[in-house]
Amino acid sequence: MVINVYDNQLTMAQAAAEKAAIALKDALSKKDTIRLLAATGSAQFKFLDALLCYKDIDWSRVEVFHLDEYVGISKDHPASFAGYIQHYIVDRFHPAKATLINGMANLDEEVKRLSTAVKAAEIDVAFLGIGENGHLAFNDPPADFKTEQPYLVVDLDTICRNQQVGEGWFPSLKAVPEKAFTMSVSQIMKSKCIFCIVPEKRKAQAVKNCLSDDAKVDPMYPSSILKLHGNAHIYLDKDSASLL
Repeated sequence: MVINVYDNQLTMAQAAAEKAAIALKDALSKKDTIRLLAATGSAQFKFLDALLCYKDIDWSRVEVFHLDEYVGISKDHPASFAGYIQHYIVDRFHPAKATLINGMANLDEEVKRLSTAVKAAEIDVAFLGIGENGHLAFNDPPADFKTEQPYLVVDLDTICRNQQVGEGWFPSLKAVPEKAFTMSVSQIMKSKCIFCIVPEKRKAQAVKNCLSDDAKVDPMYPSSILKLHGNAHIYLDKDSASLL
């Protein structure tokens, strides 16, 4: 794991996009089709805008998966992560394929469908974020580090649900679903190359808890697992890194 710190969000996003573009092109040089795992949320906006500037990436050979989705909301809901992937990635980058999570589907059937799809080939590049409670995808603390099931249905904790309200995705805590589909920690860690983009002061405590030199790898701090990945690149601004 390598931590990179920048003076502001824009510089951080541009640096992350430059390295991510290199990783995508490198993967594309080695195989006909590659797979990308894409995070959602406000932390990714500037990064995706910067990545869009790289016109020499052949997105027609990229398949996209995403990390998580709320149970019980449709793709056209303003907070839907499937809707986010459609709007911010599919409609702008035009990848070959996007496997989107259906929040309205039968839980067992959707977990089986997603797990089968993602196990078909490795994830070459992953874009991640870290939650205010340290979660990785929707693996809230204590996260299950042991399960080998690629996708799960999980309960969302109050800190996680409040974050969604704070970011403006929902009008109130009551409106935030209590369950979600998520890619498991073990499946995320199978990604060959990881870029984790974590701006803003509100993430500083989670960054300290999960990524500081003396932080232990602990299910109570789910993103601490990134310390064990040999090709994980963490991008912070001065605010999110302020407690390191």
